[in-house]
Amino acid sequence: MPIEKNDSQLLSELAPVVDENLTRHIAEADGWQPHDLVPWDQGKNFAFMGGTDWSADQSTLSEVEALALTVGVLVADNVPAYHREIAKHLALVGPWWRWVGRWTAEENRHSIVLRNYLMVTRAVDPVALERARMDEMVRGYAMPPMHLIEMLANSAFEEKAAAVRHHNTAALGEDPLVAVIAERLAADDELQSLFYRNLVEAAFELVPDQTMRAIASRIAAFDVPSVALPGGTDSTAVLAEAGIYDPAQQGEKVFAPLLRAWNIAGRTDLGEEGEKARDELSALL
Repeated sequence: MPIEKNDSQLLSELAPVVDENLTRHIAEADGWQPHDLVPWDQGKNFAFMGGTDWSADQSTLSEVEALALTVGVLVADNVPAYHREIAKHLALVGPWWRWVGRWTAEENRHSIVLRNYLMVTRAVDPVALERARMDEMVRGYAMPPMHLIEMLANSAFEEKAAAVRHHNTAALGEDPLVAVIAERLAADDELQSLFYRNLVEAAFELVPDQTMRAIASRIAAFDVPSVALPGGTDSTAVLAEAGIYDPAQQGEKVFAPLLRAWNIAGRTDLGEEGEKARDELSALL
């Protein structure tokens, strides 16, 4: 009979793996500073402080770059909602809670550098951005009901997807500083995805069938966070059209690297339910 464990048991049994991976994550993470990546000498006051308000001709970014950074601000600045949803699934003590705090701080750093860059360089309309930010935070984010392993797999996919988005922004190569910022964010996202990836791998050691089922269910329902952009457009469709993030390429760019790391195709520890989930997964991809 295949072993199954509830979320409370898994939270307890995976805690040492969380502690180990949090220590590794902190050691490997680059302690970069957001203020280092903002060209402060380009800054000037807006009209409220005696300067000049924004106009479209002040922006030196392409429409695609401005769009990518705007989405980055709206996603990262809504971190309180993501923090709340992740915290609901994880123990509020010990290494799990320390990880939630670390992840939240890293995401907040992303929003700081992006917003400061956009304001100082006048790359986008600051009033439109602020209104969109307020609307997005009021709208918030609600994670669909998930068990613990589903949440861990989903987070691994989300962080990998964010890394793809940032890598593609950097690859535009239109503004060297934007490329540096985007690659810095991508590196953080890759490390965050690795954290979750390792926890899913540890879950396989405990409950292989349950873990395979969780992965299959999250790939079947996976959807990247989407935000409403100024003008009423939706970020998912706009980013796909711009070549920044296309959901049609998720199988290759997001799922495949993680499935290889988990040795999905070659696992020999599955029971009947795990094999069924693996077959379903193969059909999805």
